[in-house]
Amino acid sequence: MIDQDLLTQGELSLHGRLVAASNGTFQGSVSLEDRTATVVYKPVQGERPLWDFPDGTLAQREYAAYVVSEALGWSVVPPTLLRDGPLGEGMVQLWIDEVELPAGETELVDIVPQGRVPKGWVGVFDALDGRHNPVTLVHADNLALQRMAVFDAVVNNADRKGGHVLNPGDGRVFGVDHGVTFNADDKLRTVLWGWAGDPIPAELLDDVRTLADRLAGGLGQELCELITAVELTATRERCAALLKTGIYPYPSEDWPAIPWPAF
Repeated sequence: MIDQDLLTQGELSLHGRLVAASNGTFQGSVSLEDRTATVVYKPVQGERPLWDFPDGTLAQREYAAYVVSEALGWSVVPPTLLRDGPLGEGMVQLWIDEVELPAGETELVDIVPQGRVPKGWVGVFDALDGRHNPVTLVHADNLALQRMAVFDAVVNNADRKGGHVLNPGDGRVFGVDHGVTFNADDKLRTVLWGWAGDPIPAELLDDVRTLADRLAGGLGQELCELITAVELTATRERCAALLKTGIYPYPSEDWPAIPWPAF
């Protein structure tokens, strides 16, 4: 997808701030010789303190999520690294351009009128929209999103909004904004609950099994530079639970199941 040297060694210039983000988030570019790529840059100093995550750790968690994504062989997370930038150390991630869908086509995660779930999509829950019309939250039923749902369960993603699911239009699906991951407590919040209780495909479980083995070795040592030992143990336990049950997890009764806002 991209020469990793470009992300690592390229000169990082900022274009502007993404004002809708809750933490300091900037769009920029990295340039090295005749190569240039657009990136997202999240400096550690721009992170807003959270009550349930240690201060100054969100960039590391973003990178840890990428490391796990690559270890699974799924490339769910765009190329990501930690490096210095104009505002200090932070997370730098390749910018993913989304495809513009034709009018009338449903996004990978979307809201549709109640009772009109498109073929190839699954419903998550029914609700009323801002005009009190009955609607259903839906997402696509495909292997790429199934990988993402399992990945979120492994890393304990507390914020899988619909807007964090990116469709570049070439069959791949990317997830972004993984700063609130790897908590030792169950905090899974996602819009991808459509398979809850369904069997996880065997090929995905095989990848989780391989990941679990690697977490007991060198990969676990690498992650311990990014998350705590307690959080690493919890990650291994989540893998073991998925392998034991073989099903997509159900929402917790002790934590909101859907992030707010959902998009």
